[in-house]
Amino acid sequence: PQGSEKAKTFVHTFLKRSMPRMKDEDIQDILTRKAVVLKHYPPKKTKQKRRKTKGFTAKERRELRLFEIEPEQQKYAIFLPLHELWKQYIRDLCHGLKPDAQPHMIQSKLLKADFHGAIVTVTKSKCPSYVGITGIILQEFKHVFKIITKEDKLKVVPKLNNVFSLELDGFISYIYGSKFLLRASERSAKKFKLKGSIDL
Repeated sequence: PQGSEKAKTFVHTFLKRSMPRMKDEDIQDILTRKAVVLKHYPPKKTKQKRRKTKGFTAKERRELRLFEIEPEQQKYAIFLPLHELWKQYIRDLCHGLKPDAQPHMIQSKLLKADFHGAIVTVTKSKCPSYVGITGIILQEFKHVFKIITKEDKLKVVPKLNNVFSLELDGFISYIYGSKFLLRASERSAKKFKLKGSIDL
């Protein structure tokens, strides 16, 4: 083991080499404290920004024809199993649609429900040509329903200025399209306020 004088000389020489700009008096001042802290600054790691996964734009979706239904697929019978699934989904959602169920409770559930597969009828409309259209909802967009009729015709019916009715297990509900201008995903998270009267 080195003696105290040799150790002191080593530390002094080490500090002189490490801090050439410091004066001997300052180095001596550090030594009088009898504690030398050797600081090490690790290199800063640059954080890589996470890239958000980009979905398709509306233009790209149109070009890829993602939401278009091929003419050979536009058959009412093909989508009847979808309607059966929808009926079971609504029964589960409304706890069975029992005769003693409260109508306002069922209405509140239906407001947030998914209507893909529901059979609806246009009962009122400012455009008379839409009245009477009945079919299964294949697609719901913010402003329109795409409905396949029993005649295997795909109808694009706007929500605005139209009233739709749907019937399930004897319970008839009305959808006021003018108050329904939302996407299905947005509607499920929206809080609806009960209003006394609704018109077209």
